[in-house]
Amino acid sequence: MTKTRLTLASLLLPALLFAQTPAENYPVDPASAEHAGVPKGEIIKATFQDSKIFPGTWREYSIYVPAQYDPAKPACVWVNQDGIQFKAPTVFDNLINSKEMPVTIGVFVTPGQVRAADEKTALNRYNRSFECDGLGDAYARFILEEILPDVEKHKTKDGRVIHLSANANDRGIGGSSSGAIAAFNAAWEHPEAFSRVFSSIGTYTGLRGADRIPTLIRKYEAKPIRVFLQDGSNDLNIYAGDWFKANEMMERSLKFAGYEVQAIYGEGGHNGNMATAYFPQAMRYLWKDHPKPVATSASKNEMLNLITIPGETWTSSANDTKVRSDLNTVKAKSGFTYSAKANQLIIKDAKGSNKTINAGFTAGGLCLTPDQTQLYVTDVASHWVWAFQIKPDGPLAYQQRYGWLYVPDDADNAGATAVKCDTAGRVYVATKMGVQVLDQPGRVNVILPLPAGHAIDLYFAGDNLDLLNVTVGGKLYRRKLKTKGVNSLEAPIKPLKPRL
Repeated sequence: MTKTRLTLASLLLPALLFAQTPAENYPVDPASAEHAGVPKGEIIKATFQDSKIFPGTWREYSIYVPAQYDPAKPACVWVNQDGIQFKAPTVFDNLINSKEMPVTIGVFVTPGQVRAADEKTALNRYNRSFECDGLGDAYARFILEEILPDVEKHKTKDGRVIHLSANANDRGIGGSSSGAIAAFNAAWEHPEAFSRVFSSIGTYTGLRGADRIPTLIRKYEAKPIRVFLQDGSNDLNIYAGDWFKANEMMERSLKFAGYEVQAIYGEGGHNGNMATAYFPQAMRYLWKDHPKPVATSASKNEMLNLITIPGETWTSSANDTKVRSDLNTVKAKSGFTYSAKANQLIIKDAKGSNKTINAGFTAGGLCLTPDQTQLYVTDVASHWVWAFQIKPDGPLAYQQRYGWLYVPDDADNAGATAVKCDTAGRVYVATKMGVQVLDQPGRVNVILPLPAGHAIDLYFAGDNLDLLNVTVGGKLYRRKLKTKGVNSLEAPIKPLKPRL
């Protein structure tokens, strides 16, 4: 047996390593200090316990109202998670006074708790991770539909009523750690409500799925959001991931996708020291040029640029709301017809003879590849698109889970229904997250969200089959693309070989 020799150095190693962590000394921005002659805003304390989105929760929140606020004009809004941080009221006093940020009302929200009946013998349910660390728009809706309307019920000591701007260009949101991912996710889900984000030591890691955010950013067209990121190289590196590397990934993803982003890094740990020091700089960056709208630039996503037309967006129509009847049926040039019903795939030849096979999953939509040698079938109860090879005489073979789809945070499946191909072999799938576009090897490269609801039907239309049509809740949305859809009744087309 080998014996371990304990020396003084080995016993002191943990302490020595801790001592080597650099001290966090940052310059003090003048905007973080109180100054004589600068008007001071008022802080209003409030509680909220009537949430329908997070039932049973109780929380405190604070409202900062600047001295310059005039109720005749709705004020800009800043929402911060975890209450008042970063010496924000003092910073706001100074930057509003120097006109480096607009007149802004601050709303500082603490996480909810479901209080125990007897806190002496039982533990409260602490909602912070549930509210902040996941994806989806529940927290954003909580702020927009419940907290901000409650804020407007309050008045200052001198009787000024509170009016908040509803313009996204006038609203920002920020936080630290879990509060940072909550802030970014609120703007990501509702860019029509928030356009400026401050993120300190953000938890873009695998606590509740927020590690997906840097990847998703790359697959969407840029949203009008400006972001300031802060982190330190001694941030957490634990079971859920590496916080510092995750924040670096966020910066790289945002730049890749065409966002306005500024990042500042140090050697600090999982605390608010650096964020407090640089909060005034962040506010100057986020509010620069206001009221000029936040801009975006071109994405580096190759497929996104190949299929979308700059400036083209979804348009809606109330004239064609009927879901097309060919959602579950496709006819090949060969004369064979393929259709889906529940878990059955039905093959009909040119003479009308049928053959039925059990797919083993609940089939949604189906389509042929451009060369008509493969059949894609969506699985409505999972996140898969299945692929079948079509034999020369019509039968299906080599069934495989092939296309991998993203699933919303509040769902157990992608809700995939209709599926279509373009002539390049790209695969367009109607899902709960919008239109997910896969390459031939089955990887989602692009996600085109829709203005509202779950995409149901999807098809190419127009003289050149370059108009993507999607039905959502009985309404038709159209978007012109650079590409062309496949007409299965025309001669098969062999698409280009994809990058593997």
